[in-house]
Amino acid sequence: WFPTLRAMWSPRGQHVMIPTPGQPDTYYGIGAVTYHTGETVVRLERHKRRREIAQLLEALLANHPRETIYVAWDNANTHEDGEVEDVVRAAAGRLVLLYLPTYSPWLHPIEMLWRHFRREVTHCELFETTRALLAAARAFFDRHNRSPAKILSVIGSKAKKAA
Repeated sequence: WFPTLRAMWSPRGQHVMIPTPGQPDTYYGIGAVTYHTGETVVRLERHKRRREIAQLLEALLANHPRETIYVAWDNANTHEDGEVEDVVRAAAGRLVLLYLPTYSPWLHPIEMLWRHFRREVTHCELFETTRALLAAARAFFDRHNRSPAKILSVIGSKAKKAA
């Protein structure tokens, strides 16, 4: 897994060397964050296809079995498909999709959380194994789900603190 490289300080005339792997395994973070409570649902998947997006929506429905869920997302092609439409149809009006303008990550709360995740977990960090990276990613979201007020702050929500 390639570390995300950021500007960093080093002594004058010396360069910081960040090792990188030869051929990384690719994993994708697919997730959602509840704007009012700070709860996250994050899946770490080998692929980011329509099937995985549909599974995320099913997980959201399972976590909120009686509520109407509003999902604000971008116009990625993985969001438009028969599998996604089947999940929406099966939800019988409990799942409402709100499409955001193209290239507007500042309107998308999960994008702010991904940025925070990369800053805290992957910037200038090389994990020995993919398993170690996935463990660090899960630990990040587990830790933040225990303190949703932090997530509300990161995503810029003005909602009251979660209980």
